[in-house]
Amino acid sequence: MIEKLEALARGDINRLALFLPPGSAKSTYASVLFPPWYLSGHPQSNILAASHTTELAEKWGRRVRNLIADNASELAVSISGDNQAAGRWALSSGAEYYAAGVGTGIAGFRAKLGIIDDPVRSRQDADSELIRDRIWDWYINDFTTRLVPGAAQLLIQTRWHEDDLAGRALQHDDWEVVSLPAIAEAGDMLGREIGEPLWSDGDYGYGAQLLELRGKTPARTWSALYQQRPAPEEGDYFRSEWLRTCSHLPDRRTLTIYGASDYAVTAGGGDYTVHVVVGLDPEGRMYLLDLWRGQADSARWVEALCDMIVQWKPLAWAEEQGQIRAGIGPFLEMRMRSRSAYVHREQFPTRGDKAVRAQSIRGRMSLNGLYVDARAPFLEALRSEMLSFPAGKHDDQVDALGLVGQLLDRMVFGQNPEPALPTKAPGYSSETRTETQSIMVL
Repeated sequence: MIEKLEALARGDINRLALFLPPGSAKSTYASVLFPPWYLSGHPQSNILAASHTTELAEKWGRRVRNLIADNASELAVSISGDNQAAGRWALSSGAEYYAAGVGTGIAGFRAKLGIIDDPVRSRQDADSELIRDRIWDWYINDFTTRLVPGAAQLLIQTRWHEDDLAGRALQHDDWEVVSLPAIAEAGDMLGREIGEPLWSDGDYGYGAQLLELRGKTPARTWSALYQQRPAPEEGDYFRSEWLRTCSHLPDRRTLTIYGASDYAVTAGGGDYTVHVVVGLDPEGRMYLLDLWRGQADSARWVEALCDMIVQWKPLAWAEEQGQIRAGIGPFLEMRMRSRSAYVHREQFPTRGDKAVRAQSIRGRMSLNGLYVDARAPFLEALRSEMLSFPAGKHDDQVDALGLVGQLLDRMVFGQNPEPALPTKAPGYSSETRTETQSIMVL
């Protein structure tokens, strides 16, 4: 965060968006500590700072003003004696700080740095299209028009909704984005291991609190506010109730196991390579046993694929025909032989659009659902993608499950283990018969 804030102050980037969970100190760094430091280096540059209410905006303004007053010698700037209100004050060098609530009038003020911190007040406001439209109209017609040419913009918030201010702003302009989820996922910006909480060090207990909240926070709220992946409560294509959680997976011996892969063409190109493993129980229920997802080169995802085949020993593996012919086929086969990762691979031609290819898995889920271990680290990312499909930013997990769906006609249900035969009595021989048995045979 500090690295990107300093780049914003230097002018290396013009728009910076910080998406972090509640309680992660994002406002402390960006709305309280950054403005005094910025004014120290830009003593004649005005700052316009907005929050969802004027009261909150003035709270940040008061803290910034007091920090400058208490550290005037170190910052080499001082508060002007004739203007010291919490919501609007000035430096002796001429720069002004103006705190405003989202939606309030701010005409007559021009700023070199525009800050918006927590523009959305509540879940109810986030779910209201009318309020989302009002916030956006204010941003376009009031806030941005109060910025001088070349001004820097800083947006700080937790994500509430796909169509919140951040969602619209990211589609409207180019932004540098720092998105730090509460619990690390694949490709974490901080290099955390998957499942590692944010701010887990020290005695504050924030990491432990996050792990506790994860288990009792509604999935939609957790995905949006804590993981920074807002998703609609109900999808247009998949329904939330179709993705069902369970406390434990069935006995592996009762499952018939299949797998599928959606391969990304290039590493780091924006798409993910995804491997999935699905098991069918004797009643035809589907369980997502494992999922690997990464923006990685072929060497990494081939090894991950071999790992999953060796671990789960699937009956068949589905993949797209065109992807495997793009040059990776021989290398993949060589590594599979070397790793003794043997599986029958079924290649399906790319046909129709993504929604058509996902129709089989959609139909199956609508009848029996897709069960996932509630503790699975990939659950929330999967839920977000499925509920956003087909309009979401990513669809690689859905594509992989869609390939599993194309195996549906060939899938075999799992079987319950046969009951163990009774133990024979000592001395009993298969050729020994009782008198009654001999008579029945005759």
